[in-house]
Amino acid sequence: MTPDLGLTLAALALVDSLSIGTLLIPLFFLVAPGRVRTGRVLLYLATIAVFYFLVGLALTAGADALLSGFSELLRSPAARWTQLVLGAGLLIGSFWIDRKRPESEERPPNRLALLRDRAMGDGAPTLVVALALGAGLVELATMLPYLGAVGMITAAGLPPQVWAGVLAIYCLVMIVPALVLLTARVVARRLVEPPLAKLAAWLEKNSAENTAWIVGIVGFLLARDAASALELFP
Repeated sequence: MTPDLGLTLAALALVDSLSIGTLLIPLFFLVAPGRVRTGRVLLYLATIAVFYFLVGLALTAGADALLSGFSELLRSPAARWTQLVLGAGLLIGSFWIDRKRPESEERPPNRLALLRDRAMGDGAPTLVVALALGAGLVELATMLPYLGAVGMITAAGLPPQVWAGVLAIYCLVMIVPALVLLTARVVARRLVEPPLAKLAAWLEKNSAENTAWIVGIVGFLLARDAASALELFP
């Protein structure tokens, strides 16, 4: 694996770490009234990381088996130009994503808060696992960074033991920001609790704008990877 591919995958993993499932829901757990349920937050993060790892294994293995005879085609100039156009299209299209909710439009009830209270309360730990799996399933089709990363790993033609390790590291990076916030919440609760609550509210309020940024970043990274492979820039 080239250093350039490694940096691109790391950037995509960090973008993935800002999704609802990997950051917003854990943030809602951390700002719950009372003492934070550390074990349940860790269970949630471990579940969603393992979920994406298994999905990545299935996608990469399936794509590798299906496209093994087309590895050269995937690395051909035509394929790279297609990737470049796709990336540029995502980048440009991100400016047209609706970023503002009309003032007159009512906001839906805060279901995340209700789920948080149940998951962080006296309910069974299986509720936390179900919530993580549900978040992963709902977000899977819109996780453009992750799907893009799987595509890049497949196109790179890495050996199975290598791409499995790369996927594991990728999924770990996805939950690192939430783990850092959890540590800060446990160690310095009074100091970090107010800014965490503001961050959670901001992420929920600006979800459409955040999606636009994510689509734009993914488009840029895809275009950058293709441009590098095509040696368009010195």
